[in-house]
Amino acid sequence: MGNDSKRDLCSEFARILDGDASFMNGVCLVQRFRDIPFKILGRRTNSPLVNPQFFTFENLDSKGNALNLGETVLLQVEVNPLLTELRKRDLIVTAVHNHWLFENPRAMYMHFESIEPPLEFARKVREAFKVLKG
Repeated sequence: MGNDSKRDLCSEFARILDGDASFMNGVCLVQRFRDIPFKILGRRTNSPLVNPQFFTFENLDSKGNALNLGETVLLQVEVNPLLTELRKRDLIVTAVHNHWLFENPRAMYMHFESIEPPLEFARKVREAFKVLKG
């Protein structure tokens, strides 16, 4: 698959995930940001380091399967519902952790992955994310 075809695939991946796409060094990156009113050390933050949702795919094989990776910020109460939804869709949850100290509300981050066609991954993530509060 040529770079133009991969860029088109990346654009469709971004459309499904409702994010902004970039394509560099063979990696499609889609990013979007949640609007959660976090405070760190008592100060409101809109930092992309705090509110990210990132999705990538790369290394497409001849069958159309790729390495798909995702990360999202979550409210603490969203962790178990999203974990359940991702696992129902055979996505591998690889980490649930915090990034910050002294934040309010508690910000948690979940990472997940799969090997499958990127658009299937994107559709699964979109469906699983319906449990998020917004």
